Amino acid sequence: MGTTARADAIAPAHPDRTFEILTPVDPSRFYGRFGVIPATVKVTDQSGAWDAAGQTRVLHLSDGSQVTETISEVDEPRRFVYELTDFTKLFGMLVAYARAEWDFDAAAGGTRIRWSYTFHGRPARGWIIFLIVKLAWAPYMKRVLPTLVDEVRRVGSAA
Repeated sequence: MGTTARADAIAPAHPDRTFEILTPVDPSRFYGRFGVIPATVKVTDQSGAWDAAGQTRVLHLSDGSQVTETISEVDEPRRFVYELTDFTKLFGMLVAYARAEWDFDAAAGGTRIRWSYTFHGRPARGWIIFLIVKLAWAPYMKRVLPTLVDEVRRVGSAA
């Protein structure tokens, strides 16, 4: 059993457009440092356009660690899911894997985005993961999501 954090928002575009804008974003542009959460500084080894199950990429973080993301589900324009594995450094000692889920549904004013992250701790480390997720990761997601909605607004209005 993992520990889950959730954030949701309304993006000012149709679900097709919101999905098209958000799923391929470069996380180094939006995922900055937040307390104990390091920034994503670079993406390497991306195996495709980041739009199909099985594609992978490596995120390099500001603390020198890295993590591999693998797309596990794409149901355009409704759902986008990826798994995070091979955490290094501190998270590598704490986290077995994580799963990020993005759901996009039509809503008044555009698209309701529901974003969840579930972290699965290594044996006997679940309580540490619980604290990190509840005290740091959940607030981090609530900080990041509005910047992604701003990107939908910016890119969507330019189209």
